[in-house]
Amino acid sequence: MTITKDSAVTIAYKITDAQTGKPLDSGTTAYLHGGYDNLFPKVEAALDGQGVGHAVDMELSPADAFGERDEALVTTIPKTQFPPGVKVGGQLQGAGPNGQQVVYNVVKIKGPEVHLDGNHALAGHAIRFAATVKEVRPATAEEIAHRHVHGGHGHHH
Repeated sequence: MTITKDSAVTIAYKITDAQTGKPLDSGTTAYLHGGYDNLFPKVEAALDGQGVGHAVDMELSPADAFGERDEALVTTIPKTQFPPGVKVGGQLQGAGPNGQQVVYNVVKIKGPEVHLDGNHALAGHAIRFAATVKEVRPATAEEIAHRHVHGGHGHHH
């Protein structure tokens, strides 16, 4: 089977820093192919029409990967606004500068202030994305309705 819209695709991937070659992430994941925003669009385009065993290895600019850093997503708020036990490395969900929901990472606690960053950890970084297609199958109606793959290496409800 080849990868087409509404295919459930499993890939083994490796992400490295484009400039240093430092490994950043690797694993196996499943995504719903066809513009569901489950994978970087340039990688999805490179996989379209391919099958099991096909490999891609491409450099992605920040805009094509995890986005540019947005300093509007960096904020400091009083520690008193947090439940007890807030720690560096933790995550909190809250309203972003435009009212949209953002997941903030706690990056520093300094006295009565908590420093938060709503950017992805790799925002602003060019990356190299290498992947090999491991499995391709038709997506189920439920997966298409939910806009992501279920089970296996996909999303679990």
